[in-house]
Amino acid sequence: MLAEILEKGRALTDEALERLLPAATQYPASIHQAMRHSVFAGGKRLRPILCLEAARMIATLLPPGVEQLGAALEMLHTYSLIHDDLPALDNDDLRRGRPTCHKVFGDAIAILAGDGLQTYAYEVLARIPCPAEARVRVIEEIAHATGTVDGMIGGQVMDLEAEHKKPDAQTLEYIHKSKTAALITASVVTGGLYAGANPSDVAHLRCFGQKIGLAFQIADDILDVTQSSEQLGKTAGKDTAAEKATYPALYGIQESERRAAELVDAGCAQLDPFGERATTLKELARFLVERKK
Repeated sequence: MLAEILEKGRALTDEALERLLPAATQYPASIHQAMRHSVFAGGKRLRPILCLEAARMIATLLPPGVEQLGAALEMLHTYSLIHDDLPALDNDDLRRGRPTCHKVFGDAIAILAGDGLQTYAYEVLARIPCPAEARVRVIEEIAHATGTVDGMIGGQVMDLEAEHKKPDAQTLEYIHKSKTAALITASVVTGGLYAGANPSDVAHLRCFGQKIGLAFQIADDILDVTQSSEQLGKTAGKDTAAEKATYPALYGIQESERRAAELVDAGCAQLDPFGERATTLKELARFLVERKK
């Protein structure tokens, strides 16, 4: 059942991305080819799927047009990956099993492709078919989650500055909550907002997203040291080589696995008030930490 949900969510997101992004032939073609190279490199679309399923849980049925919100989230996620892979940041040659954007198109076009996806995402968000008040709240939520204060960019800065230093628990948690968990949290919260969630619903979704987002990154840290590059679709062992602040580096693999499982349990408990409607989101939360790539 979960495999079917993942596949349907991925297909719905890909259809929206194909429809919304400029064609590869759109002038100037080089930038649009670079954007599409990274967007359609075979990602799992986990953030859009979390968004879709949060909306479905709140509204009971999937609200029309919510896939556009999911597509915008994927554009923002992909922009962050393009920039993260650049030589000035993590300097990676492989992403989603394909050469990274800068390896194919050069550093300058890769930077601009990331910029293009970020700005285009907000153009898409400005047009999502939901009430205006909800649209503004969605945009605010996503902008904050990708920004410098407790958001993705701030987390990336701290990740860079923590390299080659002995990690401490407070810095490590800030990096993971900001760099990864913030956008995952925004995905479930904005899916709820799109579907008409009330303040109590949003509070539960936010706490759920924060906990599973942190668990997701802990699982990612573990995979980096336990899986091969072929299995991951990206260069394995990069975190260790760069002496990055990671959970396995600070706590070891077994304790990291325990913490991730504990976070997922606590996150799922936040959805108990929604009863059976929360079943899929809970299954997705467990998938995030049990995946092998």
